[in-house]
Amino acid sequence: MYIGIDLGGTNIAAGIVDENGNIICKGSVPTLRERGNDAIVADMANLAIKLVKEAGLEISDIKSVGIGCPGTIDNDNGVVVFSNNIVMEKYPLVAKFREHLDLPVNIENDANAAAYGEYIFTARDKKSFVLITLGTGVGGGIIIDGKLWRGFNCAGAELGHSTIIMNGKPCTCGKKGCFEAYASVTGLIDQTREAMEKDPDTLMHKLAAENGKINGRTSFDAARAGDKTAIEVRDQYIRYVAEGVGNIINMLQPEVFVIGGGISREGDTLLEPLKEIVYATDYNRFMPKTEIRIAKLFGDAGIVGAALAAKK
Repeated sequence: MYIGIDLGGTNIAAGIVDENGNIICKGSVPTLRERGNDAIVADMANLAIKLVKEAGLEISDIKSVGIGCPGTIDNDNGVVVFSNNIVMEKYPLVAKFREHLDLPVNIENDANAAAYGEYIFTARDKKSFVLITLGTGVGGGIIIDGKLWRGFNCAGAELGHSTIIMNGKPCTCGKKGCFEAYASVTGLIDQTREAMEKDPDTLMHKLAAENGKINGRTSFDAARAGDKTAIEVRDQYIRYVAEGVGNIINMLQPEVFVIGGGISREGDTLLEPLKEIVYATDYNRFMPKTEIRIAKLFGDAGIVGAALAAKK
């Protein structure tokens, strides 16, 4: 058995995973980033211990722990070199975690972990594979010849920090105009809020009030009800996502391109117009096209991929 932990900007998700990648049990707790990194690590370890007990196992049954964390990861030394969404800089995550739970620990970039999990379960017969996750940020993972591409310095596949609009909106990484600033759920919420401020009559006000806040579903739900302003927000957001996806496909031409993260649950509402835009602007006009599809493991991909990447 292995423990897989997916450290997100909003929630910490974890699961007990068997050697075939099946999740035996799982759970989550809020990340609460403002408390600091040591408190977050303690919660990760406590959640893992809780799940071991719930599964009727002992700590000795666990071979290793895999952690997917946003940012640039030095997985050889167990250090988060830099993370902008959960603020970490040269943070010794593995050493801190092992103060609470002394097991072998491997850390990966969270999107790399999700990509690996999705790849193993849905595309292991393919030689090239890309996954992006549309969540608090935009993560990316690249598989080449069945192996994670980390770059020579473990900083590879930061696909969310490619530029789609020069001198555009500020990104938490310090640049302007990043794919992440526009295509993340955080970006979508900002776009929704801006549209609501301009249109006091949009249905999005009612939906946000009913939910208690604006979220990534607000514009999509209102658009389904025919709200004109929401349709404009949704369609513009999809164009932003398509711009980034098209750029990545033009660079890599992978066999499969998968879109994951919370907003991917919109399914064909997101996928079909996105594919139409990407295929219409794809530089490759004469050869087979990259298959673009929605993730199948959804939130479980990070747990499974982190666990399997830690498997020795």
